[in-house]
Amino acid sequence: MKLEAGQVAVVTGAASGIGLAMARRFAADGLKVVLADVEEGALEKAAAALREDGADVLAQVVDVSDRDSVIALADAAYETYGAVHVLCNNAGVGSGAEGRMWQHEPNDWKWAFSVNVWGVFHGIQAFVPRMIEGGQPGHIVNTSSGDGGIAPLPTASVYAVTKAAVVTMTESLYAHLKAEGARIAASVLFPGPHMLRTGLWESHRNRPERYAKERPRKTPYRSLDQYEAAMKAAGKEVQFTPVEDVADFVAECIEAGQFWMLPDSEHSDRQIKARSQSMLDRANPAYLESFILD
Repeated sequence: MKLEAGQVAVVTGAASGIGLAMARRFAADGLKVVLADVEEGALEKAAAALREDGADVLAQVVDVSDRDSVIALADAAYETYGAVHVLCNNAGVGSGAEGRMWQHEPNDWKWAFSVNVWGVFHGIQAFVPRMIEGGQPGHIVNTSSGDGGIAPLPTASVYAVTKAAVVTMTESLYAHLKAEGARIAASVLFPGPHMLRTGLWESHRNRPERYAKERPRKTPYRSLDQYEAAMKAAGKEVQFTPVEDVADFVAECIEAGQFWMLPDSEHSDRQIKARSQSMLDRANPAYLESFILD
């Protein structure tokens, strides 16, 4: 699918991080952009900045975990622009879970799944039927993570499980679209290849009361700055991928019709090969035993 001026792109989690970078890239290509985010103040700021740059923007406060909220987003997008060509199901949260899996609070899992998994599913159900009916070329991008989609990260197991689910959901969506003969492609995005400066570390700022923590955390929430400082103190350098590079990569993959939006990375390749080889050999997953679980 060629990205062209006048097309419409919808991005969830668009008030910051990867979502905002994608919205900026689409706007730079002349697309009209629909920004969706649960954080109203940041959303208004992002929309205002894009409009100042000349973009045609619709901004809507959306809780992707709420099906009716996502349907309302689709209604607003079609009422305003009459079509949607690109859908980026990008909104995501960290869970805040601590300890071993059997010690996790159920609400940590419920919240992470409600946004990271159900949010993607709600986006598919709200938009895909209308995109197919419109008969125009389209593309759907679902954001996963190397932490779950490439190799599981036991130190962030809840997040990893949700992101693994996004991969399988997107594979199924791809097959369903092909079977339907739709002019719509699907891709799964693995942002990277290095760490990203996003608000994921501070996800708890938007945690709804219905998924509130049941007991205080044993350790305070850490910010990305704190993590980076701790790594430097340990003599380890943290590499970052600019979110703008991720957005450029997404645009390139859309135009190439590429399903696996997976940047070149020797580290990722090693993880994929180790996991695949373990399965082919019917061997125990030794690649998981090196993780230090606090």
